Amino acid sequence: MKAEFAVLVSVFLWLLLCCSLSYASQDDINCLKSIKDSLEDTFNYLNSSWNFDNTTEGFICRFAGVECWHPDENRVLNIRLSDMELKGEFPPGIVKCSSLTGLDLSSNKLYGSIPSNISKLIPFVTSLDLSSNNFSGNIPTNLANCSFLNILKLDHNKLTGQIPAELTFLSRLKTFSIANNLLTGQIPNFQAPFSADNFANNPGLCGNPLDPCQSTSKGTKTGVFAGAAVGGVTVAAIGVGIGLFFYFRKVSVMRKKDDDPEGNKWTKSLKGAKGIKAS
Repeated sequence: MKAEFAVLVSVFLWLLLCCSLSYASQDDINCLKSIKDSLEDTFNYLNSSWNFDNTTEGFICRFAGVECWHPDENRVLNIRLSDMELKGEFPPGIVKCSSLTGLDLSSNKLYGSIPSNISKLIPFVTSLDLSSNNFSGNIPTNLANCSFLNILKLDHNKLTGQIPAELTFLSRLKTFSIANNLLTGQIPNFQAPFSADNFANNPGLCGNPLDPCQSTSKGTKTGVFAGAAVGGVTVAAIGVGIGLFFYFRKVSVMRKKDDDPEGNKWTKSLKGAKGIKAS
């Protein structure tokens, strides 16, 4: 009985594992279908290669730009669709490729904003390359939750706003490029040293390794000028007050002299009165 029970448990676990792999594989297939449907394939790179009529195990691993964990298993490891003239927004259906570790959509004609919930779409990526597209808007703070990132390339787009300080928490980040965008503000202090070329050609970007930001020094100068102005006004007010004090004092003295031209005449008369004795 024990032997039969052990066999039944083994069979059950095997079936459960097969079902889970089947569901995972189907999700990856649906992921690639969604990507294909959401992007305009101008030169038919995907249409000519991504044929979903084939149902053999591992067939998607032979798609152009698709790399699987194992050649005979429909689990997508990396998607590399660089320089294919693809048009459209960031494909949200990529969330179904739950085992994805690398995504390269560089040198295409993708537009719109980078999804604000991108860490939920590609939580395990170690490499993300969206460079040389037409992405706009802010760099999502949520990227900081893609904690496995080693490579992040966002250069040659139309991104605006500031670099989220939260990106400095990406401790594994070794390659980071945001050159040739429309970013502004001070560059946060990343854990890894990045060269000036990685931040170049952003007119409003400043701070190490680029030129120092001028806003602080300008603010200091403005404060100095304001302080000097206030100090000057205060000194001038004190000077005027002192001048008025002496002016009114002088006027008061002159008035007293005008009232008593002989100078203290009443005092002298009082002294004379004291000298008269009663008879």
